Amino acid sequence: MVSIHGSCEPGFEAVADAFHANFTEHDDIGAAVCVYHRGRPVVDLWGGDADREGGRPWEHDTIQLVFSTTKGMAATCVHMLVERGELDLEAPIATYWPEFAAAGKADIPLHWVLSHQAGMAAVTAEVTMDDVLGWDGIVSAIAEQAPVWEPGTAHGYHARTYGWILGEVVRRVTGHSLGTYFAEEIATPLDLDFFIGLPESELHRVAHLYPPVIDPEVRELMDAFMGPDTLLGQVLAGPSNLFGYDDMWNRPDVLAAEMPSSNGVGTARAVARMYAALIGEVDGNRLLGADTIERAAQVQVEGPDRVIGVPMSFGLGFMTPPPFGPPGSFGHAGAGGSLGIADPRGEWSLGYVMNQMNLGITGDARSSSLVEAVLGSLDEGT
Repeated sequence: MVSIHGSCEPGFEAVADAFHANFTEHDDIGAAVCVYHRGRPVVDLWGGDADREGGRPWEHDTIQLVFSTTKGMAATCVHMLVERGELDLEAPIATYWPEFAAAGKADIPLHWVLSHQAGMAAVTAEVTMDDVLGWDGIVSAIAEQAPVWEPGTAHGYHARTYGWILGEVVRRVTGHSLGTYFAEEIATPLDLDFFIGLPESELHRVAHLYPPVIDPEVRELMDAFMGPDTLLGQVLAGPSNLFGYDDMWNRPDVLAAEMPSSNGVGTARAVARMYAALIGEVDGNRLLGADTIERAAQVQVEGPDRVIGVPMSFGLGFMTPPPFGPPGSFGHAGAGGSLGIADPRGEWSLGYVMNQMNLGITGDARSSSLVEAVLGSLDEGT
């Protein structure tokens, strides 16, 4: 019997029930969920095991790798710089990063990266893990390569390159890495327990990540559609086939590096709190103006994704809506099941993190049930 800890305000019991069911019906090992409504937390729950083999329970301050849920944090950094007049989304990336102009990329505007239209979803150069973890090698390779399709003609999920391109633009403009900028300008003022580039001092709090359990027949089908000769395989496996959803994501050096598209580590509480501060005030703080958020959440592209092959909808850095979100909501899911979402109309936000990955990169039954429970709770309360 899993033990659930935390708090749940009256009227949101359905969220607690759905969270418990994720353990009993959907094989969660350790997880946390947090919901903010009108700027204050109304659900803050955690339970299960942070490390099943080591017998370490999930605690109040356990932090978790959230994969592409990190993209929402990266997008927030970019929009903050736009509000401050330091970036222009219509300007070519090469305005800020001159080397990026090579190989026919001189005119690619910044907003095409945010909406996955830049044609740079895959890294075509041979690179090493040292290049990736050290930053300079991977961004130099990206700057030198040609697009893999004509920019602006299609959208395709820039699973890894999204973070490296945006991160280098932020570094060129501010002189700080995106992880440092996020820490100083967003996480610290808002008291978010979330890191892009994990300090060694926080490593002991990280939950062990468990890869998805894949049936052999499903694995065979996946290999056919995601092999190294396919664009999907090249994008998800990362440059030079370096990435997989296996034990590499538990490596301290991988967690310590900055991959602003993929390796943010934090609590569900931090995810929900950041999104709450995007749509309203949280303890007197608001991260972005209402006009900025309205623009960021407007659909830029929708329909079949050139990389993933299924219909996707993106705004400027966010999924619009994210999986299972109501119309008008925005946020980002992470591979395996994590989710950050905000609904400006309903005035709520949610963060869900877990250490048992499920198949898929756009949400699953666990996050779906939690969102449905929030929507049902708010409907009954109105």
